[in-house]
Amino acid sequence: MANTINTYYLDKKKRPKDPSAHLLASSFILAVSSAMSVSAIAEEVDLDTVVIEDNKVAADGNPYAEEGAPYKAKRLSDSKRVREIAKTPQTMTVLTKEAIIDSGKTELKDILSAQPGITLGTGEGGNSFGDRYIIRGYEARSDVFTDGLREPGLITRETFALEQVEITKGPSSTFAGRGSTGGAVNSVTKKATTQEDFATLDAGFGTDSYSRYSLDANKALSDELAVRMNILYSENEIADRGPAEERRQGILLSGIFSPSNDLDITADYYRFRSDDRTDTGVALSNGAIQHYDYVGQDGLDFQENEADIFTAGFKYRLNSNVTIENKTRIGETNNDYVLSTYSSGRASTRTFSGWQENDYLGNQTNVIIDTELWGKDHTFVTGIEYAREEVDKGNYTVSPDSVVLDPYNANNGLWSGTTSRNDANAELELRTISAYLMDTITLSDAWEVFAGVRYDHYDYDLWTAASNGRGGPTPEMDRSYSDSFWNGHFGVVYSPWQNGNVYASWSTSSNVNGGEADAAGSCGYGGLCSDASGNFAADPEQSTNYELGTKWNLFDQRLLLTAAVFKIIKEDVIEGSSNSYSQLGSLNTGENEVEGVEVGLSGNITDKLSGQIGAAIMDSETTKSIDPTLEGLPKANFAEKSASAQLRYQATPKFAFGGTLTYSSEMFGGQPDAGANEDRRISGYTVYDLFASYKVSENLSVRANVLNLTDKDYYTALYRGGSIVYRGDSRSANMNLTYKF
Repeated sequence: MANTINTYYLDKKKRPKDPSAHLLASSFILAVSSAMSVSAIAEEVDLDTVVIEDNKVAADGNPYAEEGAPYKAKRLSDSKRVREIAKTPQTMTVLTKEAIIDSGKTELKDILSAQPGITLGTGEGGNSFGDRYIIRGYEARSDVFTDGLREPGLITRETFALEQVEITKGPSSTFAGRGSTGGAVNSVTKKATTQEDFATLDAGFGTDSYSRYSLDANKALSDELAVRMNILYSENEIADRGPAEERRQGILLSGIFSPSNDLDITADYYRFRSDDRTDTGVALSNGAIQHYDYVGQDGLDFQENEADIFTAGFKYRLNSNVTIENKTRIGETNNDYVLSTYSSGRASTRTFSGWQENDYLGNQTNVIIDTELWGKDHTFVTGIEYAREEVDKGNYTVSPDSVVLDPYNANNGLWSGTTSRNDANAELELRTISAYLMDTITLSDAWEVFAGVRYDHYDYDLWTAASNGRGGPTPEMDRSYSDSFWNGHFGVVYSPWQNGNVYASWSTSSNVNGGEADAAGSCGYGGLCSDASGNFAADPEQSTNYELGTKWNLFDQRLLLTAAVFKIIKEDVIEGSSNSYSQLGSLNTGENEVEGVEVGLSGNITDKLSGQIGAAIMDSETTKSIDPTLEGLPKANFAEKSASAQLRYQATPKFAFGGTLTYSSEMFGGQPDAGANEDRRISGYTVYDLFASYKVSENLSVRANVLNLTDKDYYTALYRGGSIVYRGDSRSANMNLTYKF
């Protein structure tokens, strides 16, 4: 399939996309200069001890996991989180590399959707098709981070190069910046190490033409220099939905240079390509789900994702009390697609099309200081961050854009027509500069307090072309505005017991008007909203989280038990108009809330039994709206009850087996941050998976996975208009051989 991909910038001139070397060099020199300035200040301060744990990897193990408990993460990778997970006053779910491998899931969206409190959203006419996450009922598709830096772009995200996945729950703009109303997701990549050479080759085969090959190899070139390479090639049909298929290729190259015990310089390059025929699901007609074969057309349907991301940084230990670190990231992602789905009302197909190009520059500098002040131990974290996001988006002209067919017959013939990629119809640039200060204070053996504050200033520029779509005619527009906001975070931990604590926390977050970049000027999808008078400089949406919880480290620190009750209140909500495709809405007129309880368990339950278990029971309500009929209604794409449990039993030193349960209650469709349409719903479901592994020799092991063991027919997300539902994967099985050199 030949589709020429062109690039458009905010000045509407085509230019090369390669990052400029002088831009990276300038960012790096600026960071080093900042570090030297802080060094001069730090030498004048009498500091005691600092708790900065080394991130170097021992062999191919996870440096963040609890030793001897592969399902339990001991700490987060983000250095701004200065305490272990068990001592941090916030709900967190961390999935280690071992738990991810055992699950048999290879896409981030599948892993996240199985976690309590997280659901999926669909692609729409106003936002792109791609991985769309909803945490505790709130959009999180832009709250995705990799190694602590935001990584925008609605693309497919793979797991082959991940060490662990960290999910923080509740508003936390102090750490994340804009967004994060329901929480944020941070993927942690595998890093090079000078400590040991290793290589792991993995080959998988299975049903639905499944084949997957990956390599993870680390080489210490000297005591100071090491490189690591992760490579992926995979292809498979969607279970029971062929010829819908996925084809993926990826590579992560990382390196570390440690010229002294005090300085680490790191760099990595991530390249990913996917060429899929994406299954858009099945039709929902008058509340009934239509069961039929995949209707994507040969010669027409495709979804292609590309990512090229370069990150460089350093960590410098000035002395035993002060550490400075800096990261700079330059990245580009692309998402192109033409997708067919069946329109039951017309007995024919309809097509969705789009393309989106994201360019990103981010720089973050952190200074971590551990000292005694006023007779108390303090751990300070202060930093600055700069981000520039550029987004161009458009669509395709497809002729014919619908075909009359029999949806129950997968062989409807080869589509015959033309497609052409149109110029950009929206171009966005969002620039943000941030500063933050946090302090963790040890008041006594039993009491510890955390307090943090963050300031963000942003400049927003959006151009949209004239259109005459479903939202009616709109003129070409240039809209620009600037604003800033403050956010805070406060937590208290009381731990009079050796292994447990109780905590209380308060945190806030802010969302900017138009913060969902893939939606551009589509108001009801999270794009920029204008009111009837043409005003668009709305106040940021404000969210506040109240949480009371407890955390317990049990069985020699190898099992973590957590429980929390919480309430999120979102105010000044920007509401889309009744015509959700319009650019018009009402500014800061809505309010909603989510409250609930969440429990979790991770680690070794016994010497042989490991587990990752979680459950959430939540309630949502639209408490204020410009449309009184929406008040009192629950949120859309929201599951009131959800649970997951993954257990692994090590029967013998060589043989282990286990299984996974995923449960979700019913969900209603509708517009984000508006009352759900209770006439459009998908039923709840419970899905079971099985896995087993056997160590054939010191070097060779085999693992088998059966996903959706009972071949449950279930649905994971509902198109807001109510005409399409995403179908969960049918039963599949695969076997993987792993050889360690």
